Amino acid sequence: PPPANLGRAPGPPDGGWGWAVVFGAFISIGFAYAFPKGLAIFFKEIQDFFGTSYSEIAWVSSIMLATTYGAGPISSILVNRYGSRPVVIFGGLLCGIGMVSAAFCTSILQLYICVGFITGFGLALNLQPSVIIIGKYFLKRRPIANGLAMAGSPVMLCTLAPLNQFLFDNFGWRGSFLILGAILLNCCVAGALFRPIGAATVSVKTQVTEEEKDALKAEVTKDAMEMSSPTKVPVEAKTEEGGKDCCEKINQYLDFSLFKHRGFLIYLIGNVLMFLGFFAPIVFLAPYAKHIGIDEYSAAFLLSILAIVDMVARPTTGIIANSKWVRPRIQYFFSFSITFNGACHLLCPLASGYTGLVVYSVFFGLAFGMVCAMLFETLMDLVGATRFTSAVGLVTIAECCTILLGPPIGGTLIDTFGDYKYMFIKCGAVMVLAGTFLFIMNYYNYRMLAKEEKERKAKEEDPKSVRTENEGKNNWNKETAQDGPELEPLREEQEGLKKEVNGT
Repeated sequence: PPPANLGRAPGPPDGGWGWAVVFGAFISIGFAYAFPKGLAIFFKEIQDFFGTSYSEIAWVSSIMLATTYGAGPISSILVNRYGSRPVVIFGGLLCGIGMVSAAFCTSILQLYICVGFITGFGLALNLQPSVIIIGKYFLKRRPIANGLAMAGSPVMLCTLAPLNQFLFDNFGWRGSFLILGAILLNCCVAGALFRPIGAATVSVKTQVTEEEKDALKAEVTKDAMEMSSPTKVPVEAKTEEGGKDCCEKINQYLDFSLFKHRGFLIYLIGNVLMFLGFFAPIVFLAPYAKHIGIDEYSAAFLLSILAIVDMVARPTTGIIANSKWVRPRIQYFFSFSITFNGACHLLCPLASGYTGLVVYSVFFGLAFGMVCAMLFETLMDLVGATRFTSAVGLVTIAECCTILLGPPIGGTLIDTFGDYKYMFIKCGAVMVLAGTFLFIMNYYNYRMLAKEEKERKAKEEDPKSVRTENEGKNNWNKETAQDGPELEPLREEQEGLKKEVNGT
C-alpha cells in the first residue's frame, strides 16, 4: 500500500511568491473594477457628440460591467483548463484591442460593441483568475490578501479619474481611448506574475482520485443491483453512459450542485438584488456634479476622494474581517456593509453643494470599500476553496442581469424626472433591502448549521444508531447473497467479464 502522506497536497504557502501574486492581482482587479467607472468622465462629452440621452450613454458602462460579470463561467472554465497566467495575458490583449478600436467608432452602437463587449470580456478574463489564484496561495492570511488585492480598484480609480480628464483636455475622447488601450496592456505584465502553484496541481489529482473511487463504488453497487434484477437490459447502461459523460464534463468545470447549497443560494439572491443599485451612483456621480454647476476637474476629483477613502477601507476591512471576533460571523459584517452603503445613497439628495458631495463621497468610499473587500471572501467562507472557482462563475453570470439593468434604469429616472435624486433614492432603497435580506437569512443559516451539527454529534455518540446502520448493511448483503439458482448463469457471465477486463 502507498504511504499515508503520498499525494496529499501541502497547504497554501501564505506568503513568499504569493505577495507578488497579490501585486499582480492588485493591477488586474484594479483595472477590472475601476476602468468602467473611470470612463464616466467622458460620458457628458460623448453624449453631446452623438446626441444621445442619459439612459443610452449609460448602456456603455452597463454592457461593459455586465460582460465582465456575465463572462465569469467562461473565465472559470478557461482557468480550470489552462491556468490563470495565460488567461489574464489574453484578457489584457483583448482590453487593448477593444479600446483602440473604440477610438475609431462613428456611432453609439459601435461603442457598445468595442467598449462594452470586447473590453468588458477582456476585463472578465482579468478579474476571475486574479481572485481565484489568491485562494490557492493563501489560507490563514486570505482576508488580508483579498483586501490588499481589492485595494487595486480605488488606487486605479483615484489615478484614472484625473488622468482621463487630463487626456480629454489634451487629446479629445478619441485620442484618450487610444492611450487607455495602451495602458490596459499592463494587464499582460500582471498576468505574467501568476506563477502556477504545485499544491493546486496535487490537490486536483487528489480530487480526481477521490472521484474515481466514488465512481468505482457506484459501479460495484450498480453491478449488485443488476444481479438482483434479471429483467434489466445491458444496452440501457450504454445509452445512459453518453449522457452521464456529457454531464460530468460540464460539472468538471462548473459545479451545479452548488444550487443545492443553502448558504450559496442566500448569497446569490442577496447579491443579485444588491447589484441593481451598486454601480449606478458611481457612474452618475461626476455627471451629477457637472449638472449642478461644478467645474469638470472638481467633479472628477469627487471620484478621486471616493477612491482614496476606498483605498484605505479595503485593507482595513480585510484586517478587521480576519480578527477572531468577526471571522466566525463574517456574513453579518457583510450584510451591515451593504446596508450602510444603501443608507449613504438615501442621504445623498440632502447634499446640495460641493461640500455636501465631498462628505457623501467620503462615506460612500468607506461603504463601497467594505463591500468590495468582503465580496469574494464571504463566498469562499460559504463554499470553501475547492468549489470557489465554480461558485465565482455561477455567481457572476447570475449577477450580470442586474448589473446590466442598474445604470440604464438610473438614467431613465434622470431622463423622466430631470433630477438625479430619484436615482440615488432607488439605489439606496434596493441596497438596504438586500442588506436586510442577507442579515435575516444568514441568521437563519447559522441557526440551521448549528442544529445540523448538534444532530450529527448526537448521532455519532449514540451507539444504537450505529448498530442499526450496520445491521441494515448486513441484511442487504445477505439478501444479495441469497439469490435463487436462476441468477447463477448471469453471475458467472459477469464474473467472466470482470476477469477479462482485469486481464486487459
